[in-house]
Amino acid sequence: MPSMDSHAIEMRICGMRKMRRRLKIVHSKQVKNPFSLTDRMNSTTHCEELAQGNSTAVSEFIILGFSSSLLGQVLIFLVCFAIYTLTLMGNSLIVLITLADPALHIPMYFFMGNLSFLEICYSSVTLPKMMAISLTGDNTISFTGCAAQMYFFLLLGSTECYLLATMAYDRYVAICHPLRYVSIMERRSCVWLVAGSWLSGIPVSFIQTTLVFTSPFCGPNKIDHFFCDVAPVLRLVCADTSRNEMSNIMVTVFFLTTPFTLILTSYARIIVTILKMSSPGSRHRAFSTCSSHLVVVTLFYGSGMVMYLRPRSSYMTKNDKLLSLFYTVVTPMLNPIIYSLRNEEVKGALRKRVAGRRLSPLQ
Repeated sequence: MPSMDSHAIEMRICGMRKMRRRLKIVHSKQVKNPFSLTDRMNSTTHCEELAQGNSTAVSEFIILGFSSSLLGQVLIFLVCFAIYTLTLMGNSLIVLITLADPALHIPMYFFMGNLSFLEICYSSVTLPKMMAISLTGDNTISFTGCAAQMYFFLLLGSTECYLLATMAYDRYVAICHPLRYVSIMERRSCVWLVAGSWLSGIPVSFIQTTLVFTSPFCGPNKIDHFFCDVAPVLRLVCADTSRNEMSNIMVTVFFLTTPFTLILTSYARIIVTILKMSSPGSRHRAFSTCSSHLVVVTLFYGSGMVMYLRPRSSYMTKNDKLLSLFYTVVTPMLNPIIYSLRNEEVKGALRKRVAGRRLSPLQ
């Protein structure tokens, strides 16, 4: 039996060999690989055997986050606390107003209320942990906790992709087929569309998380991110991750490009229909019902696609953190502001509620 020290040294050597295999040689004709094909295969087999024997070595992860200084941690906590408070208040207000006002009991606001509830859950996956790390200084997360965070992040992110596509379809039916809108977007259809959006991500998120966390972790346990995202955690796996990377590509295509294509198709037909309208007032009203949704789609898909559809060679840790921060933290905070400022019916419902509260003590 080798000692613990020799085992650790062997694992470090395996890690170095793995990194060496992953390096891209720019001048391939000038640089000669000192390892033969047989040596590399033997080295890989040996490393994988060690990884399997030590796959339970990592019981927790360390989230590096943004800053390790005391002042930086304080600033991060204050900013996160403010953003999380605004996110909870704004989205909760949208949920309550769409439930309480009978004038908003139509499919468009049913979907909007579901999106606001989703944003509350989405921001709650990452922000509370960020605040806890900043407040206590304890930046560890358990193996199970990291897996749970990744699962719910993937589930809620995929749900939002399809829910935004559902909202685009609702606008398409309302503008392009107004006479059939009531029959097509009946209550049961809306419930099924929302349920489908929520349920679509469950199996894929489970498989994706299982693939990552059944891989061997036997080396460093520091996640250079502010939450347990797939790519930063995969960097810590001490085995071949090609299966995980292929799964990531399939998930990205299915949950990013497919619903985004549906959204583009819906809005292409909406634009054609709007341009055919003879009255400028009708064109303005039709476009105003879509403007809020278009802004939200641009914010969410814009940052998400830049993050997940670019070449791996262009990944930069600092930029990745900022992009992730935008679509996981900033966008959920901005959504209720966008919908309340750009939607006259929502603003009217809010004014009625505020006016009713002012008058109630006088009655």
